[in-house]
Amino acid sequence: MAIGIMEVKLAGAKGLRHSDFLGRIDPYVLLQYRNQEYKSIIAKRQGRNPIWNEKFKYIVDYPVDDDQYNLVLKIMDHDTYTADDYLGEAKIYVKELIELGVEKGKAKLRPRKYRVVYTNLTYCGEIQVGITFTAKKETVEEDII
Repeated sequence: MAIGIMEVKLAGAKGLRHSDFLGRIDPYVLLQYRNQEYKSIIAKRQGRNPIWNEKFKYIVDYPVDDDQYNLVLKIMDHDTYTADDYLGEAKIYVKELIELGVEKGKAKLRPRKYRVVYTNLTYCGEIQVGITFTAKKETVEEDII
């Protein structure tokens, strides 16, 4: 089994859904890969076109038994006095990136735009993300006799 580090660069978003009647939205992102989750900073008063410029690192095992290679980006609107509003999400399938990184030692997806969709599968903006996978080491599970 190969082990590596997947680094996700969360750049920004454009055209997000507006959920507040008064004022601008304060978006943040919940980034989840398998059982590892991070939360971005809150882009206070940046409205529908926030900029985060943050990096997050995930420990990645390859291969895994359940074929769950989705990086899920849930965009939320921070509210002070009520529950945060869900603005939409993007899913990025990273299996090919990880496979290439295992084969070559490193693989990179330059920052690019991904569609953000709402629960009813309607388009509600885009998010810009870059991803790099770097293989760290290989372990042998069984010795050959």
